[in-house]
Amino acid sequence: MTKYGNLLYGTVILLLLTTIRLQAKSMSQDTLPFYNIPDYPSTYSGAHVLARSIDGLGFRYHWATEGLTVPDYNYNAGNGSRSVDETMDHLYSLSEMIKNAVLGIPNVRPSVTTVMTRTERREATLANLKAASDRLHSYGEEALADMVIIFQRGEKKSEVPFWHLLNGPLADAMWHCGQIVAHRRAAGNPMPSGVNVFMGTKQ
Repeated sequence: MTKYGNLLYGTVILLLLTTIRLQAKSMSQDTLPFYNIPDYPSTYSGAHVLARSIDGLGFRYHWATEGLTVPDYNYNAGNGSRSVDETMDHLYSLSEMIKNAVLGIPNVRPSVTTVMTRTERREATLANLKAASDRLHSYGEEALADMVIIFQRGEKKSEVPFWHLLNGPLADAMWHCGQIVAHRRAAGNPMPSGVNVFMGTKQ
């Protein structure tokens, strides 16, 4: 094979490998929850409205955390603020509280620290939100009347009305997704283009 033939052959192989890597990345991305927001519920109910709010959070989190680099994870605004990495730890905890409230699982204190990679933590956060949303979509209207946030410390349990889920962990998680978007932009890596938070779609 000539020198130019070898060069052409090498270029073709390189292009094929790059295409395969991009397709694999796209396929794995598509399998994660909240690439797009799911279709509208067929009926209006309190449970469906709450589910849609969690879907919106999941969509924002999915894209706020997609394609982060090491400098992004390490970025913080200074003055003792959390880094993006620390904020994602907090978001995982919030997603656990949201899931637990919907599924009726106590939030055990002190909480047990789970060692995860950054990828595993992101996937677990999305999975928690998806589990909560799926359960709410299956609920009837009466289900919200019995929903509470349960805290357990040893043998002692306490309950807080589910209303605090809205102004507490759900609103808090939205807030922190916005922080990640702002911080990654400041670090030089803005959120992927084509994300439409109004429509809940990625183009």
